[in-house]
Amino acid sequence: MKGDLALAHDLVQDIFINIWNALPEYRGEASYKTWIYRITVNTCLLQIRRDKNKQRLPLEKVTHIVEADNTNQTNEHEKILYSAIGQLEEVERLIIIMVLEEEEYEEIARIIGVTENNLRVRIHRIKGKLKTLIENERKRLG
Repeated sequence: MKGDLALAHDLVQDIFINIWNALPEYRGEASYKTWIYRITVNTCLLQIRRDKNKQRLPLEKVTHIVEADNTNQTNEHEKILYSAIGQLEEVERLIIIMVLEEEEYEEIARIIGVTENNLRVRIHRIKGKLKTLIENERKRLG
């Protein structure tokens, strides 16, 4: 949610509600973990689509807002990383977050709906994008 902690908390609640509501429909065809991840991904994508219709703040203002929030003290490297992740496309963000959470590639591929080889290629490209975004952010911050 690009640094919006309140929105992230709301989204977590939406995910739990969606899981609860979908529980009677769980058929056991996939592991419960995959099933929950799929609901989480779908809920996040739906929220992102809703947010596209809203007015956006420039990244500089978002960074300023995050820095002003004393309740979320993080080090500079984390700020830069999350800022870079926030600039990725929707699916790229979901993939890299699952990678950071150390999910198995096989599991991520199943959740995203691609082959494991395709996933590996995507992850390689995402890491390249992140490297560039992080370098640009560091240059910008001086």
